[in-house]
Amino acid sequence: MLLLLRLKTLLRSLLLPPTGPLLVAFIGLLLLRRRPVAARICLVAGLGSLWLLSMPAVSDALARLAEHYPPLDLHDAAGAQAVVILGGGGQRVFAPEYGGPAAEPLLLERLNYGAYVARRTGLPVMVTGAKIEAVAMRTSLERDFGIRARWVDDQSYDTFDNARNSARMLRADGVRRIILVTRATHMWRSVQEFTAAGLEVVPAPAGMLADRDAGIFRYLPTTQGLQRSYFASYELIGEPLRVLLSITHLRRQEAPAAAGNR
Repeated sequence: MLLLLRLKTLLRSLLLPPTGPLLVAFIGLLLLRRRPVAARICLVAGLGSLWLLSMPAVSDALARLAEHYPPLDLHDAAGAQAVVILGGGGQRVFAPEYGGPAAEPLLLERLNYGAYVARRTGLPVMVTGAKIEAVAMRTSLERDFGIRARWVDDQSYDTFDNARNSARMLRADGVRRIILVTRATHMWRSVQEFTAAGLEVVPAPAGMLADRDAGIFRYLPTTQGLQRSYFASYELIGEPLRVLLSITHLRRQEAPAAAGNR
């Protein structure tokens, strides 16, 4: 399984920006002498797509396609029993300035919003991610926000694992309805996985699309624009793949029969 996950991570890195477009451009350079027409097409396609995906106008359009849920309305959270924060976005095993593990900015954004929701609702918190990631999440929550995670899943390497492991742990404590915190572009796929695992989900998307640059600046490449395109593209590709794996039973959540009878 670990080998499969590493292969998936490698393919994701090779296909998505910036590596994907750069590889296309590099192929163009290799073909420049033998096949000049094909080489120019590859160069224009690779460098042109990299420019486009870096523009806020394009990255925002992709994010808009990937985001499916509005901001959390706390009235919709009535009856929720826990706040579940998904990992993803990077962590440091040892951050010198903290003297211990720390979440990096994208993961910290989820933790920040998860802590906000937990304070507003008074609900206990669960964090779920890979081993080092879960430790950084738990530590950052307690150190930076004064919130102690009641449940910690440190055996999840993707969203499928997040949902399966979280459902097992939460159901053992009688939790059936949760507020789910993850990145807005990632929320649709996450809700599908957690629902399939037998939990009732209230989406609480973090990092939602917001007005940023205006005028000509929306058409100038930025690192932030490229980052937003990366995450949106990943979800737009990932959701059809999730559906395919589910309907072919290659990777499908198995909710317990009892969950639907209570």
